[in-house]
Amino acid sequence: MVWRTRFASAEPLKLLRSLALGLCMAAGAAHASSARFCDRTHELTAAEQDRLLRFAAVLREELAGSEESVALVSRSGLDLSRFNIRYSHAALAWRSEEGIWSARQLYYACDEGRPRIYDQGLAGFAMGTDDPALGYLSIVRLPPQAVLALKPALLDTPRALHLLAAQYSANAYAYGLRYQNCNQWLIEMMAAGWGDLQDGEDVRERAQRWLRNEHYTPAPVEVGSRWWMLASYFVPLVHLDDHPDEDREALRLHISLPTTIEHFVRVRFPQSERVELCHDDKQVVVHRGWTPVAEGCKPADGDRVFSLTD
Repeated sequence: MVWRTRFASAEPLKLLRSLALGLCMAAGAAHASSARFCDRTHELTAAEQDRLLRFAAVLREELAGSEESVALVSRSGLDLSRFNIRYSHAALAWRSEEGIWSARQLYYACDEGRPRIYDQGLAGFAMGTDDPALGYLSIVRLPPQAVLALKPALLDTPRALHLLAAQYSANAYAYGLRYQNCNQWLIEMMAAGWGDLQDGEDVRERAQRWLRNEHYTPAPVEVGSRWWMLASYFVPLVHLDDHPDEDREALRLHISLPTTIEHFVRVRFPQSERVELCHDDKQVVVHRGWTPVAEGCKPADGDRVFSLTD
């Protein structure tokens, strides 16, 4: 018991807990063993709310400036820089006939203990960060041919639900069917649209087959310590039994993440355009292009800057 208590507070457990909380989580009351990993409600001050709402307004403005009605959007969550991850959660933003943008995404419903598909307003999506003092958003604008093939699948509710796995894992293996995380659902949804995959109970399997044929290759997350093989037993939302033995042995987990999805989109549709938004407590920076904005939300030459202190 003493050994177990000491291990539970070790650094690998903290890192895996951060990974579990940083991917696809939704606010709400947790149930059973995942309670202490799921419940992370942060009470925003009035100043923090104002900052994030103004940040969301810039996101809305950027999407409104596009002629297309679907875009890939990603946001930062918990600090996962230990894993070299800036963006942890992606969604497909879509515009209704009334001109209203929503973010369709998978999230883990803490109060139900299961994954769900959810349409969220842009303000809610932007405010899903865990750090109201510093946040990042990424927008990839898709060309017309990409939207034309993707949007019908995205708004096909039965197909979207058949692409949803019953079990959630924050670090789900990108080519596994046992679990799923938010980004894995999203890339499989893209496969269903761009591969013209019809609805059916086996649509996830067919989507993954299409992705393999199209050379979708998630970059590995370097875990860096063998202690994670034991630490995962303490974190209900992290699983290892779906990962290939060689990946576990090499401490390199192949997980679908926003950066990998963006790379896949860029290769498949070179006309795609990327815009990155970030904010600190003083300003919002709008950075265009495929090079990342500087850490700490530092503007470069040519970036647009909006003051948050006016």
